[in-house]
Amino acid sequence: MNDEVTVIGAGLAGSECAWQLARRGVRVTLREMKPHKRTPAHHTDDFAELVCSNSLRSDQLENAVGLLKEEMRRLDSLILSCADETRVEAGGALAVDRHGFARLVTERVRSHPQITVVDGEVTDFPADGNVVVATGPLTSDVMADAIVRKIGGGDEQGNTLHFFDAAAPLVTFESVDMESAWFASRYDRGTADYVNCPMTEAEYAAFWEALTTAEEAPVHGFEDKNVFEGCMPVEVMARRGRDTLRYGPLKPRGLKDPKTGREPYAVVQLRRDNADGSVYNLVGFQTHLRFPEQKRVFSMIPALHDAEFVRYGVMHRNTYLDSPRLLDRYYRLTADPRIAFAGQMTGVEGYVESAASGFLVGVELARRLAGKAPVDFPQETAVGALALYISNRGVADFQPMNINFGIIPPLGYRVRGKRNKNAELSKRSLEIIDALRGEVLSDITG
Repeated sequence: MNDEVTVIGAGLAGSECAWQLARRGVRVTLREMKPHKRTPAHHTDDFAELVCSNSLRSDQLENAVGLLKEEMRRLDSLILSCADETRVEAGGALAVDRHGFARLVTERVRSHPQITVVDGEVTDFPADGNVVVATGPLTSDVMADAIVRKIGGGDEQGNTLHFFDAAAPLVTFESVDMESAWFASRYDRGTADYVNCPMTEAEYAAFWEALTTAEEAPVHGFEDKNVFEGCMPVEVMARRGRDTLRYGPLKPRGLKDPKTGREPYAVVQLRRDNADGSVYNLVGFQTHLRFPEQKRVFSMIPALHDAEFVRYGVMHRNTYLDSPRLLDRYYRLTADPRIAFAGQMTGVEGYVESAASGFLVGVELARRLAGKAPVDFPQETAVGALALYISNRGVADFQPMNINFGIIPPLGYRVRGKRNKNAELSKRSLEIIDALRGEVLSDITG
């Protein structure tokens, strides 16, 4: 096969897409602006850098993202392979050593003989050839302008759509007061992988008051209504009500303090962020408070009174397309099918979802270049459901979305209990994936 594809962006989606194309004999030019230029959220020169949490979320088949991960594993995903190889213990979730994970993805992509990496910012679309744009939600201003010109404008202000996203702070484990905290997983499910930092009612009340009145960093155009619900800043969540956090990230249910034998009033959980266990992140504490305010307010958590913050939380603007108006089920631009998009820019939200879009684009583009019919993953699969969601012109108010069972067709028969029903949906999906697996993997040449 002599066709060459340009993939712009070496994040999760771009790396997965380039890998799937290359393994099917397609020559790939992978364009990445790092190390010459970085976004405010990026800190290393590695590919597939995780800019928010180090968790790829639940690994259980009763959860839709757990299903998506298992589909990707069975279909030989680069991202899932690297994640499994660099995982750190996190109960029922798949969390990774963020730096080890990105390094491994980078090594594999750069070492593939069919992939040529060209460093430097891309400022416009190549004039000819097949192109996959996987520049992510933090696309540079110049490239974003080129996309707007290509798609013929965006919203009523002439912009592409956007929302605001935030990352949680990181602290060193040695600075956590383990006299005030303990290791456990909720309801003792799995191993005791989380550091649990309890708060009394009085401590929580003081913390809530400080959090809701703390000074925020200025972010141009930011309003609470533009925040993606799945990655909401902790201070925005707190403003919704005094007990909102206690029913969210600070929920104490299923976490008994070994010193008292009772559930605390509230619990802040810390999750390992690297393989050494030397750095932990504050689970659910995405924020855009000013850095001194983060230190002041989060140090009010008793176990973190002397915490050493190795990274403060940050907020950034995420841009996405009005995909149902623009893209087909293969993530191709309907007005110019030689151009496809992949990743969060398409409106799939989340690490695994981004990789899944890159996977589908890579597989289907390789098949098209080889003169083969598409696989057409059905809506009963998580991979297919995402592609059909972002290309569904019947969606009235398109918003970024994580994979969920709500966009997968129901079973058609009654199953008692939500977990049992979800397990049956996953079973059905994986049977379909297994039936398609031979066809999908038969294209791999190296």
